[in-house]
Amino acid sequence: MKALKGAAALLPGASDYAQLPRTWKNDLMAGITVGIVALPLALAFGVSSGAGAASGLITAIIAGIVAAIFGGSNIQVSGPTGAMVVVLAPVIASHGMSSLAVVTLMAGVIVLVAGVLKLGRAVSFIPWPVIEGFTLGIAVIIFLQQVPAAFGTEPGPSTNAAVSAVQALGTASLAGMFWPVILVLIVAVIMLGAPKIHPQLPGSIIGIIVATAVAQLAGLDVARIGALPSSLPAPSLPSIDLAMVAALAGPAVTIAALAAIESLLSARVAASISDTGPYDADRELVGQGLASVASGFFGGIPATGAIARTAVNIRAGARTRASAVVHALVLVGVVYLATGPVSQIPLAALSGVLMVTAFRMVSPSTLRSVLGSTRADTTVFIVTAIITVSFDLIQAVVIGIVVAAFFALRSLVNSSGVHREEIPGPAQDGDEQIAVFRLDGALFFGVADRVLERASAIRNVQVVIIRMSQLQILDATGAKVIADLVTALERRGITVLIKGIQDRHLQLARRVGVLESLRHHKHLFGELDAAVEHARSHVRRNREAQQP
Repeated sequence: MKALKGAAALLPGASDYAQLPRTWKNDLMAGITVGIVALPLALAFGVSSGAGAASGLITAIIAGIVAAIFGGSNIQVSGPTGAMVVVLAPVIASHGMSSLAVVTLMAGVIVLVAGVLKLGRAVSFIPWPVIEGFTLGIAVIIFLQQVPAAFGTEPGPSTNAAVSAVQALGTASLAGMFWPVILVLIVAVIMLGAPKIHPQLPGSIIGIIVATAVAQLAGLDVARIGALPSSLPAPSLPSIDLAMVAALAGPAVTIAALAAIESLLSARVAASISDTGPYDADRELVGQGLASVASGFFGGIPATGAIARTAVNIRAGARTRASAVVHALVLVGVVYLATGPVSQIPLAALSGVLMVTAFRMVSPSTLRSVLGSTRADTTVFIVTAIITVSFDLIQAVVIGIVVAAFFALRSLVNSSGVHREEIPGPAQDGDEQIAVFRLDGALFFGVADRVLERASAIRNVQVVIIRMSQLQILDATGAKVIADLVTALERRGITVLIKGIQDRHLQLARRVGVLESLRHHKHLFGELDAAVEHARSHVRRNREAQQP
């Protein structure tokens, strides 16, 4: 019964549209607005991925509808994104277009399974500097990927975006790059200037219309999008063989991980800047997985939640997931009514859209916040960004998390320690034979050596009191260190008393042997005064025993 309830929570329900009778006008207008904004991005991301403008448009439609219905966010807009293009382009270049549908289906299934297994909250373990470094790296790659089209040349043979851009510039000619650069500048100026005139002006669409008009009226010999289908293709199952599945297993996992991370981050941001309710991380993965599977059947590319389009959706007044469905229907209208004019759009104009989009992905205030934070966070941010651009997106996230974990561990180690304290209250004869040590912070594998080193320096005492009341974290290694420490001191004839062990640490201490290592079970105390009094009585007894 519990399993059925859990499964039902991952499926659409009437509650998804409870507000629709009151908000349908806002949702309709928001959907139209997002559809206009999404059109140039869908075309541009499709071209940039190597799959073609039609694939980008199909993805925005099919995946956009499926993710809107099955996803876990009320206002998330999904489709092709820059991060996915960055990962997908090398896959298509290496394995050919025949691999597109297969890798899209494989990645979708992986994301779907992750949602069913309720792994959605895993994204919360990604540190903020890693996310921002990852975003900066993606923005740089997207910008560099547009350099060949922007300068009227072909991409270089390298699969690295930076190297390929340099190689492309090496083959560019002044005559060949003049008009493509002009078209890029037209789009960029309009996109950057439109919001200053009115926040709701769709700068990307206006820029593309103006750039296309200039190219048409001047009869420019520049690369165009080319023919687009005048209707949606019928779904079809791609031919799949084991050799191809094996070859695409690695890329599929990478794409799935990226789709999950980007979609959940986008949904989380959307929930934080809107008042349309929380998002369900596991259901979001289910929706994004189904969206990519559906996209693969129709010839599209893997989809993710798109934070830029989602933000537009929120600003336009969206209240329910119906707005994301409307956005996809607007794009359906483009397919059936406007493929002729769209096919004449210059590729340089799309490059201009993506260059400005990449520029906007990096917030100056966020950069200042990260770089002005701690040295550790700055290092994590820079390392993640560099690895993203130089090597691989998922490797960058993994290495960024490892570096962040290293600094967090070091900080935890530095905040932990063992400190010798004075015995509270007036000093008494024989107190010099008693050592009180306080364990602070965390006692785990990272600080075990420090504790042992400090304990080995204990000399000329008869009793050691170990205070554990301030110990916040204790793992098995830390507990074993305490047990070994007690055993070593007892072998040297030093009596060990333990004070203030917390209830949450007691079971672990008992299992690892901390309590067994004590000379007597009464050497475990709850109050320091009682431990000190017992230690003093022990010293007195030893002195009396030594007197003739």
